[in-house]
Amino acid sequence: MNSSSHDPETTVSGPSRRGVLAAAGVAALGAATGWIPVFTVPVASAASTLATPPNFPGSISLYQQAYQNWSEEINIQAAWTCAPATPADVVTIANWANANGYRVRAKGKGHGWSPLLVPNGSDVTKVILVDTTQHLTAVSVNTGGSPKTVTAQTGLTMDDLMVTLENAGCGFLTIPFPGGITVGGVLAINAHGSGIPAAGESRPNGTTYGSMSNTVLSLTAVVWSTAQNAYVLKTFQRTDPDIQAFLAHLGRAFVTEVTMQVGSNQNMRCQSWYSTQVTDVFAPPASAGSSSFAKLVDKYGRVEVLWFPFTTVPWIKMWSVSPSQPLFSTKVTSPYNYTFTNFVTQAESDFLTNVVKGNVSGTSTFTNGEMAVIGSGLITTGTWDIWGKSKNLWQWVKPTTLRIVETGFAVITSRANIQRVVSEFYNQYVTTINAFKANGEYPMNMPFEIRVNGLDKPSEVDGVSGAVSPQLSSLRPRPDHPEWDVCVWLDMGTIPGTPHCNEFYTQMETWIMSNYSGSYATVRPEWSKAWACTASGAWTDNTALTSTIPAALNAGQPAGDNFDKARATLNSYDPNRIFSNTFLDVLLP
Repeated sequence: MNSSSHDPETTVSGPSRRGVLAAAGVAALGAATGWIPVFTVPVASAASTLATPPNFPGSISLYQQAYQNWSEEINIQAAWTCAPATPADVVTIANWANANGYRVRAKGKGHGWSPLLVPNGSDVTKVILVDTTQHLTAVSVNTGGSPKTVTAQTGLTMDDLMVTLENAGCGFLTIPFPGGITVGGVLAINAHGSGIPAAGESRPNGTTYGSMSNTVLSLTAVVWSTAQNAYVLKTFQRTDPDIQAFLAHLGRAFVTEVTMQVGSNQNMRCQSWYSTQVTDVFAPPASAGSSSFAKLVDKYGRVEVLWFPFTTVPWIKMWSVSPSQPLFSTKVTSPYNYTFTNFVTQAESDFLTNVVKGNVSGTSTFTNGEMAVIGSGLITTGTWDIWGKSKNLWQWVKPTTLRIVETGFAVITSRANIQRVVSEFYNQYVTTINAFKANGEYPMNMPFEIRVNGLDKPSEVDGVSGAVSPQLSSLRPRPDHPEWDVCVWLDMGTIPGTPHCNEFYTQMETWIMSNYSGSYATVRPEWSKAWACTASGAWTDNTALTSTIPAALNAGQPAGDNFDKARATLNSYDPNRIFSNTFLDVLLP
């Protein structure tokens, strides 16, 4: 989902998806500002609406600014924000906050749904948002070792990181699809792409089929030192048991720099299918044929399926390693090639306007229209079969895409169960959505998305004997179930505010948690998405936050090496809880 280099709100081709929401009155602040806060009010300005933080370090830029998350459901009209120039400045900020009763939140690009940075409606009068993207962006690549490595400050975007790596002949095995996100944000929530080994494929040195968190060899964080009675910078190695809590810390820490392993860059091919029947893709295992999801994963290893409700065919993307350009593939030299997904027709615009008014009767027409746009767009842009450097194939979601809300769950199971997992999910999704439809309700109007990853195995950390695993990662292996070797991601999207979507999400989450259990599978949240759902919305199920989710992360792990241990470690390195918020005070007390 793409944009051109000019203004994403007005183009000669038609309105952007984001612009339509602006016209409809949805999240007007974010739509009008292109998801970047439109103003900054300096600390000494008469226009400031917040009490000035006392004695804030004068050498660090401080200003008042709005904040908005990816789905535009978290809107903070004004918060104090600063832009440290160095990691040492972050230490200064931390010690100032501790002395003055403030909290510090690391702010990258805000690409997330969950309230890990700051909850919607929370009191931020005693909170400082720390914008890492202005100055904490240094990066260097070392190609002389084995594995090759990249060292990056956490405000660096994935776009810039991947350009740097490509120029050095390096890359990752798989990465998240958006590029306008920061390294710090990616690692905080163990962000991922899609990929397990295809049949006959071997893992290249310096790569992992797990999340980005599993690439980390060392990291530097701002932590409390009892000896110095102050916050200081501390570097953790991948063999240090304490690093386990920081590898996916959910915003409960402030990491300033990381060193990650990388492999040699690969040429990739991405083929899109848009005519295969969805019932064939998600057929029961006993009747699954060559176009079933599991068979495609076996053949390609890297697969994504997007399916709009009430349609008959999904958009299937299949990536494969291809050293030379295939005969019928189109060579691409930059990312974000599916330009057709950034614009809407007048009919689609009318539907989005109706949704925010509560009229969802045109949902089936809309979702079928969306799939038609994808099919025709792939043809007219010649992007149904593209080839090039890895980042140009992986990165396809830009900040100008339509902001939807998504629930996300990680189903940990064995590779042999992949088709069973997706078939059962598809059937339950259709059954549930049809039950709502029978009552004249259409809670889902955007696609569900399914991908598969390997787990965060320490054995895939090359050149490090005794590497430890990320304790809070959704992809952490279960020692008591060594046969569970993959994660099937189940993400369900809709336009924010669609009537009855919370009830739908609650029903599906309840089913997912109960169905994928026992010796078959287990479920964990996809941290950046929506979870812990009730009719009141996501992240409102207090039982899930305080019991179910911690139990899922504790299950099967050794005593003293689990969710509870991670929480204790993070608390020990930040006993004053300056790197926390009211939501994390519940999830990670």
